[in-house]
Amino acid sequence: MKNKKIVKDSKFNIKILGVSLHEILWYFTLFSIAGLLVETFYCYHTTGIIESRKGLVWGPFCPIYGIGATFLIVSLNKYKDNSLKLFLYGFLLGSILEYFLSFCLEAVYGTRFWDYSYLGLNLNGRISLVYSFFWGILAIFLMRLLKPLFDKFINRLLNKATVTIEITLLAFLIIDAIATVYSLSIYKERAISKYYNLPTPEYNIVESFINNKLFSDSYMERSFPNIRFIDNTGKEIFIKNVIN
Repeated sequence: MKNKKIVKDSKFNIKILGVSLHEILWYFTLFSIAGLLVETFYCYHTTGIIESRKGLVWGPFCPIYGIGATFLIVSLNKYKDNSLKLFLYGFLLGSILEYFLSFCLEAVYGTRFWDYSYLGLNLNGRISLVYSFFWGILAIFLMRLLKPLFDKFINRLLNKATVTIEITLLAFLIIDAIATVYSLSIYKERAISKYYNLPTPEYNIVESFINNKLFSDSYMERSFPNIRFIDNTGKEIFIKNVIN
């Protein structure tokens, strides 16, 4: 017997390809948290080190997972009972998303998170035929197994979560994203100034608190230990090696 979904009187009831804004918000949030757990476990399993793998400056979120899962769920929702179409459209849409996210992540974090140049049949090293094939398999796994499990949990959340809670969560995520872009930019600015022995930027009292206290070097290093920038020779430089 299918779970009965709770209907709320709000604009969050608007649906995009059959998926409500309520669900989109919770898919993004929950898959971002789940993605962080996966990344943290993978890092520990491969390196023996527990290291931050979050993508936002505040909170336990790895948004690339939230974006990827939510995009596929919304795009493939009407094909959820057709494994062949899930594979084909997952193959295509996953590849497009991966190519797009590669540019976005490089712009925000200053480095590529993956490079498939070592594989045959790749496009600018950002996507490859092999990983596009995996996107197709992932689409089936996501829509036939993970989505139903997450839906049960989300239905329980919708029983308890008020619209106010959801609006607050959405506002926090937006502020968090803006703060992440800003904090990374000033973190890189400080590192580049030190790397090239440039004068330290001068801040007023408010800017000094935000830049040096709220987003201090130690906090940013713990949150984003693998952030890099490209120097004028094209070399990738780890910020933590410059700051320390």
